[in-house]
Amino acid sequence: MMLTVNELRFMYRNKDVLKQIGFSIEEGKVIAVLGPNGVGKTTLLKCLNRILKPRKGTVMLYGENLLDLSTMDIARRVGYVPQRVETGRLTAFDAVLLGRRPYIGWDISTRDITMVDAIFTRLGMESLRLSYIDEMSGGELQKVAIARAIVQEPKILLLDEPTSNLDLKNQVEILTTIRDIVRDHKIAAIMTMHDLNQALRFADTFIFIKNGTVHIHGNHDIVTPAVIEDVYGLPVMIGEFGGIRCVIPGAANLATGE
Repeated sequence: MMLTVNELRFMYRNKDVLKQIGFSIEEGKVIAVLGPNGVGKTTLLKCLNRILKPRKGTVMLYGENLLDLSTMDIARRVGYVPQRVETGRLTAFDAVLLGRRPYIGWDISTRDITMVDAIFTRLGMESLRLSYIDEMSGGELQKVAIARAIVQEPKILLLDEPTSNLDLKNQVEILTTIRDIVRDHKIAAIMTMHDLNQALRFADTFIFIKNGTVHIHGNHDIVTPAVIEDVYGLPVMIGEFGGIRCVIPGAANLATGE
């Protein structure tokens, strides 16, 4: 396995937020972390790259415990996109170039510039290069944050609700790009998500969090109406449309006319 998380525990003011979290991920795979608000999904991501320090546990990436590494060494291995991106008087190009900081020595190299240019092209962001990020829409700012994480050349991408500020077209484009980059570069991505249908379409494996623990972890086979109702407290049906599985909330009641 590329990444293995064992017995991860995080407490806030002597209250367990995460308890005995454990899972693994292979190269070229996307994991969707699912569950209702307040169960610790964002906290889990922040523990994986030590923005928050876990009370116990290990996060092993190719045999190294990320929790023992320096901040700069973690930045060379892990790219992180938070829910809310801080703004400032920077152009989009400069903001993305900051993703190369773990590798920049005395000066910015031609390779650094080339990589930033390439990700602007790949994400269809050419028109935003010289736009100031404090004047951008939420969706544009989110794309800049994702671009910055990708140019870090991480082994693991951590994305906290990466499509929360994007319209439907941009959601599909960004998730497709993330999936393609993960597969092409043999890295991995862990994404917290609320949209179960987007998760089913773009993720390879799933972690359902309930009461601060991993309720169930596995491939598409584990995403069942029973699991979803158990985690979210909402009856659903799962069907297939155009070869893609879809979750229909409240469908049990709709089917009976209640």
